[in-house]
Amino acid sequence: MDTAAHKKNLSGGISRRDVLKTAAAGMALGTGLIGMPAIARTRNISITLPWVVNGSNFWPIVGKQKGFFSSRGINLSVSRGNGSVAAAQAVGNGQFDLGVVFFGGVLVNIARGLPLQILSTVAYDSTMGNIVLADSPIQDPKDLTGKRIGIVATSAEAPYWPAFAEKTGIDLSKTTRQQLDARMVERALIEKQVDATTGIATSSLPVLKSLGVDVRFIPWSKYGVNLYASQIIAPTKTVESDPELCQAVVDGILESVIYTLKNPEESLEILYKEQPEIGLTKGGKENAILSQGLAQATMMGEEMFTHGMGHSDLAKIDAMIKMAADAGALPEGAPLPKAEQIATNRFVGKLRIEDSELATIRQSLAPYIAMTGG
Repeated sequence: MDTAAHKKNLSGGISRRDVLKTAAAGMALGTGLIGMPAIARTRNISITLPWVVNGSNFWPIVGKQKGFFSSRGINLSVSRGNGSVAAAQAVGNGQFDLGVVFFGGVLVNIARGLPLQILSTVAYDSTMGNIVLADSPIQDPKDLTGKRIGIVATSAEAPYWPAFAEKTGIDLSKTTRQQLDARMVERALIEKQVDATTGIATSSLPVLKSLGVDVRFIPWSKYGVNLYASQIIAPTKTVESDPELCQAVVDGILESVIYTLKNPEESLEILYKEQPEIGLTKGGKENAILSQGLAQATMMGEEMFTHGMGHSDLAKIDAMIKMAADAGALPEGAPLPKAEQIATNRFVGKLRIEDSELATIRQSLAPYIAMTGG
């Protein structure tokens, strides 16, 4: 999409240049802007989620229903994604105006040369880790030495398994890495074809719990192997040419997140109405409740408590970039960006939750925080 066409698309069919031309013509005729069409004040904006709409990512849909975007002049359309790498690529290629994706997917695409910017961090722990059955003798990372570890090669956490092993003293030469299909990873654990799996807690734990399987999670973040999770991103050219749009979308999304944190049950009712198949699928609602709670637990980062909703710690992002490079998760030979080049806090910090409310929210999320090892 060329720049002019992109600007028209972002403004709902009328660019800023068109508005100025019309204003100039109106002034020449002595009529001003009286009679300007209402469409000039409404933007049709598209965003992509990282995956299918579920309890961990549906807050933009809640915000759309509650009017948090229309009140800011935005007619929002929300689409499912096919993984964070593909979703970030779609934003970088202009298929969507903005996106909500995991940091790992954003970083890979930036390293490949796509000009993307991180506008806000919504969740601070991607919840990479190992999952074992509740009655497993594996209690500590070192206990994984000599065991069968089920791994999906294309999963988000797979590249960081060696880094976790190195940090925790797991002897990979004595450990069996068993390649699994993404559709079979939970089943392999249930049937004890493997002793443990690697996984993302917010994805795998709701599936296992909704099936009635009792498991334990060993979080990698506890040992310094962590990436940020959900982030709001936009093409760099949009940030430069239309910061007002970026601000409006970030504010709308963060207000949506706050609503779901304060009103989890009401928010899920909106999800069930928008995605009725969730209520028709066995364990669907339980999965939604669990995935919402686990995702909200990852939002309870010190960054949010200290600086307000959406804040990104640039020093932490620099450390994440280095870890990704060391793990071989980035294209070989790609120049490593600096956090200040790819992330900004200019659009965040305005929306906060009162300390008393945060304490109540954190207390209600205690079971989910415990499930992720927090």
